Amino acid sequence: MDKIKVIAFDADDTLWINEPYYREAEKTFCSLFDNCLPEIDISAELYKTEMVNLEKYGYGIKGFVLSMIETALRICDKTISTEIIEKIINIGKRLLELPIELLGNIDEVLNALKDNYILIVATKGDLLDQNRKLSNSGLKHYFHHIEVMHDKTEVEYLKLIKRLDIKSEEFLMVGNSLKSDILPVIYIGGQAIHIPYHTTWEHETANNEGFADQYQEIENVTELLNILNLSAILG
Repeated sequence: MDKIKVIAFDADDTLWINEPYYREAEKTFCSLFDNCLPEIDISAELYKTEMVNLEKYGYGIKGFVLSMIETALRICDKTISTEIIEKIINIGKRLLELPIELLGNIDEVLNALKDNYILIVATKGDLLDQNRKLSNSGLKHYFHHIEVMHDKTEVEYLKLIKRLDIKSEEFLMVGNSLKSDILPVIYIGGQAIHIPYHTTWEHETANNEGFADQYQEIENVTELLNILNLSAILG
């Protein structure tokens, strides 16, 4: 860890709460069609639509809303009313209007890190929405910049590292997703710290077989300071 120059933080479910809001929105969506299919089947249909649409719309609320509308049309054989479409749109609007709820101790940890490392946000999703959330979070002043990727692949991380003008081993990624935040960074020779979150989107699950000894896993973001020998700053 003594080589680290840049620490990148994932945004959703690493800096602030996100996935539980999506799952609640999904439940609301499913309830609109409980006379057609069981909730588990509607969720499966929605997930299938989202996977097909990721390449078209990317990650984020707008793509989620479009996938809900498309799913509704399919499971109801294109017979849904404009009232239902309006309700689906309102589900998305409510997601966009939710206040930002920071995860515990993140503000204090970033404050302890800011004078020792270049801090950035490396996330997926809609650019406008992620910038809005960062601005509303009160954390923006800690970060050099926000990097919103189309997807978190090895290629995209290598592009980011090149723009930062650092070596892979000087880059540390901190996040909750093995698939997006941890494994791609390890593959390119970077360093990673996994902070699991209790709710994870199915698409973000991954098997760490063969790689568990190549990254560290912590339960709370404050443990990051112990790893970097900065715990005295916090306390």
